[in-house]
Amino acid sequence: MNRKTLYTPQHEHDSCGIGFVAHLKGKVSRQIIDDAITMLQNMEHRGGTGSDENTGDGAGILIQIPHEFLKEECIALNFSLPEPGGYGVGTAFFPADPVLREKCRKELNKYIRKIGDTRYSYW
Repeated sequence: MNRKTLYTPQHEHDSCGIGFVAHLKGKVSRQIIDDAITMLQNMEHRGGTGSDENTGDGAGILIQIPHEFLKEECIALNFSLPEPGGYGVGTAFFPADPVLREKCRKELNKYIRKIGDTRYSYW
């Protein structure tokens, strides 16, 4: 098959809403992020509109790890960041309640210690 696009009609049913924004030559740009956020805000499905408060079904954007930004922030924290590819980035959403938030933070750090890598458990 000699297609000229990434669109595959037989997979049309796969998602209730999806978009893709990228630079064809791999150039990093803030405009790509701005365009992705605009696209997400204009999607009319439950994740994009927030109309299903119980599931939060993954609406969001996936970006490259901003290594230079993180490197600068780690220097300010007196923390050595490995080279790109030598680390991962995760997001944790903690409760607003200070007591419960501290309990969750301790639990996360306990898990990090359990898997044997305490270098990144600094808070």
